[in-house]
Amino acid sequence: MTDENDKRRAVDQRQDRLKSALRENLKRRKLQARERAATTAPSQNDDGSLSKGTAGKNDN
Repeated sequence: MTDENDKRRAVDQRQDRLKSALRENLKRRKLQARERAATTAPSQNDDGSLSKGTAGKNDN
């Protein structure tokens, strides 16, 4: 009976560690996604319009 309880306790502890690790990983990935979205968002000019860059402009 004691061996069975020890095994069950070990399994429970392992599952708790895995749950915690998965939770932390999810938090980290969400933070990374938010940071990536913030850095790749198009910039806006002072008047609120999106900047077009130099593509499509003629210097003639």
